[in-house]
Amino acid sequence: MRIEVARSWIDRLANAGALPGDSPEERLRKAALTLSAAAIAALAAVWVGIYAALGLWDSAAVPFAYQVITVASIGFFFRTRNFALFRFTQLLLILLLPFVLQWTVGGFVVSGAVMVWAVTAPFGALVFCGPRKALPWLAAYLALIGVSGAIDGVLPDEDIPTWLVLTYFTLNIGIVSIVAYGLLHNVFSALAREHAKLAEEQARSERLLLNILPQPIAERLKASDGVIADGYDEVTVLFADIVGFTQLAETMAPTAVVELLNEVFSSFDELVEEHGLEKIKTIGDGYMVAGGLPHPRDDHAEAIAETALLLREKIGQIEAAARCKLEVRMGIDSGPVVAGVIGKRKFSYDLWGDTVNTASRMESHSSPGSIQVTERAYRRLHGLYAFEPQTVDVKGKGPMATYLLVGRRDKPAAAGG
Repeated sequence: MRIEVARSWIDRLANAGALPGDSPEERLRKAALTLSAAAIAALAAVWVGIYAALGLWDSAAVPFAYQVITVASIGFFFRTRNFALFRFTQLLLILLLPFVLQWTVGGFVVSGAVMVWAVTAPFGALVFCGPRKALPWLAAYLALIGVSGAIDGVLPDEDIPTWLVLTYFTLNIGIVSIVAYGLLHNVFSALAREHAKLAEEQARSERLLLNILPQPIAERLKASDGVIADGYDEVTVLFADIVGFTQLAETMAPTAVVELLNEVFSSFDELVEEHGLEKIKTIGDGYMVAGGLPHPRDDHAEAIAETALLLREKIGQIEAAARCKLEVRMGIDSGPVVAGVIGKRKFSYDLWGDTVNTASRMESHSSPGSIQVTERAYRRLHGLYAFEPQTVDVKGKGPMATYLLVGRRDKPAAAGG
């Protein structure tokens, strides 16, 4: 129970000076300085008592003055929330008073090197003010050491027992080491937490980037601000479109439309990833995927054909589960393309070239449930898959010999078909 009460008081003391708009780092700095000042003020009672018992009233007055001023400055800080003034007051006190106490006692040895407490001033400035603003505090500390060394021989030594001098050395060096370690521990702990947060945010950004771009392209984009464009001699492009989805969407609630489209395209994404292909984009209810880039591969046409057949099967399964009419039509072409990243904001990885346009024409001129391929794609695939030949009048190209991908062959066909 007492531990819980003590923790409650410590928490209240640590957070009393915080403002609603403070960042986590600023709250940490305020709490650390407040608790450190309160702890040192409490420890100062030991020095006050010992010096008073020895009759060294001038020396006892120095740590007592620190206690009084610190309590007053903490109260003023809580009232005004003026952290800059509170920080300056505490740094100045901990810098000057240890030297003043040492001079009143008689020097380095007799005081047990009590001035070592002043080193927490530049350490504290480093933590609470930053590296640049800490330099003047370090310079002042070094200057006071020089002054103490210069006057040490002329200071009158007080009559302090040897055992007490050794005790002072032990306490001063030991407690200051603990305080310095505590300051550095807080700093590095905060840095570790920030590093972990940064790593988490970086991983999240990396995942988001890889949802937009292929990994090799993402790496190049991060490494350079230049134009990313590549030419590929042989890739296979597939366009898929859900037939009549616009009319279907008019009969459904908006949420249901998005949920259904998400289910369809998420299942497509899984198949594309499983076959090592690259999803390029979705346009409304249309889906575009390519094989053979950004990493070239010899079986890009086969991977696309296999994925197309599985996409048709998957849409049938979704249709049965959703109890609504769903059909997909697809078009495939193989050939050269240009690939690259366009845009500075909301950029995208896209493809251009006659192969892309022709694959799109194959999709738009095919019938529901069919997979139409060009002659170029057919020549790559006819040994492993069954086709039905046909002639289609393609917009912008005229009559073209095309083929409907029917399914897989039981046995590979002989060369030449």
